[in-house]
Amino acid sequence: MNSFTTTSLSCARLSFSWQDGTPVLRDFDLAVGPGRTGLIGLNGSGKSTLLKLFAGELRPASGSVKVAGEVGYLPQNLTLDTGLRVDEALGIARTRAALHAIEGGDASEEHFTAVGDDWDVEERARATLDGLGLAHVGLDRTIGEISGGESVLLRLAALLLARPDVLLLDEPTNNLDREARHRLYEAVNGWNGVLLVVSHDRELLGLVDRIADLRDGEVHWYGGNLEAYEEAVEAEQEAAARMVRAAESDLKRQKRELAEAQTKLARRERFGKKAQANKREPKIVMGLRKRSAQEAAGKHRIMHEQRLEDAKERLEEAAEQVRDDAEIHVELPFTAVPRGRRVLTVREAELRNGARVTLETHGPERIALVGRNGSGKTTLLRTIAGELPAGPEPGEVAAHVPMRYLPQRLDVLEDGLSIVENVAKLAPEATNQQIRSRLAKFLFRGERADQAVGTLSGGERFRATLAAVMLAEPAPQLLMLDEPTNNLDMSSVRQLRAALASYEGSLIVASHDLPFLREVGMTRWMRMADGELTDVDPEEV
Repeated sequence: MNSFTTTSLSCARLSFSWQDGTPVLRDFDLAVGPGRTGLIGLNGSGKSTLLKLFAGELRPASGSVKVAGEVGYLPQNLTLDTGLRVDEALGIARTRAALHAIEGGDASEEHFTAVGDDWDVEERARATLDGLGLAHVGLDRTIGEISGGESVLLRLAALLLARPDVLLLDEPTNNLDREARHRLYEAVNGWNGVLLVVSHDRELLGLVDRIADLRDGEVHWYGGNLEAYEEAVEAEQEAAARMVRAAESDLKRQKRELAEAQTKLARRERFGKKAQANKREPKIVMGLRKRSAQEAAGKHRIMHEQRLEDAKERLEEAAEQVRDDAEIHVELPFTAVPRGRRVLTVREAELRNGARVTLETHGPERIALVGRNGSGKTTLLRTIAGELPAGPEPGEVAAHVPMRYLPQRLDVLEDGLSIVENVAKLAPEATNQQIRSRLAKFLFRGERADQAVGTLSGGERFRATLAAVMLAEPAPQLLMLDEPTNNLDMSSVRQLRAALASYEGSLIVASHDLPFLREVGMTRWMRMADGELTDVDPEEV
């Protein structure tokens, strides 16, 4: 483990479980020092929970949590009151009001106390907003007037203005468009304090100073950014694989030598019996020789058996060093769409946000839907899915094949029901055993399938929602996904990418994750901008 000159975040023998008794962390130790640290790990390993514990939003069942200085925390699922003014969200409303009162001639002591030394608060606020691409967001506007991505940047602006000693970021790029992401990258790159970020964003993790890999309840430290981490892990795994091969070879040799030794001993025993039958030596001499042979044979057998056990232990130890990352095994049902068959028709449809859209797709097109936050991508998908009505001029919106929609909000499932119960509602013809068998491929095995949806992590909820969508009947020949990689760990992103690459139906995927879109093999790229949907060259995205 790396050692730091100053510890800013630490926990010792920390344990935490959800209310239903599901353990998350047990006797967990961690010490984080100055600099930018990227915390990675499989979904459900406890990354977000750990940040909440450091931020004081959760209390541990046992153990200690220590934080040096003020903490700023940006949660994964940010919810801001739409009625809040921007200056209230920034935490400067009281100071700003006092400043305006003083400028208006009110010299009350309470106003000077409220301002303190922060006379340039408005200038700093506007400069911070400008640096994050929010110069157009006035301090008197309300949260309801800005997009979800802008609200995330606004919360980050509030944290930067507060100048905390420690900054905790949980999947901060999830709902940001490309431009907003680059603004956040710049802010992270310029951060000089202590930063602990949970993310699967490769570009963001390329900016950190070290990687903390949370695995099997322990943290393994790697110096450098994500690329250095992946190179180190690859070297470790190559060495581990060599150790396994050597251990397997040794085990085979020990088994062979034990078998050969047992054969030799059997031959000696047969020879001894034959000699005794022929009475070539006195009986007492033959008895002594027999006992001596039996003792030697016993020692020989014990030696070879011990060597065999030692070889088995070495193989087990070597195998433990090989990573067995749990990944979702998405087996999409047979959903091929004949080439040229009409899949979707949207003709002269006016969306609720005022955009006017015409779109016709045929099998098996794979459409990448891109555009800035607030441009209407989600509105379009929800309208096609029938969740939102079209506007005053609905035009035509019709899917010609079975369709499923995986929303960005992941609100398909009921929090109070178990995963099994949720899937059963969408697939009433399937037996309990069939559902459990299919859920196992999404890593919900045994009691995990009975876990209440409301207790799941972001990535686990995605897996459960994807399972429910894919196991519903009839199986989709048109699959629409809205920001599907937001809450997935990197292993699950790779597995989802492979699954979608083999999917034979039509796809419409709205995403800011351009590497993911390109690797999935999208055949048509479309951009929502200025109230219109247009085809674009993927090289220009």
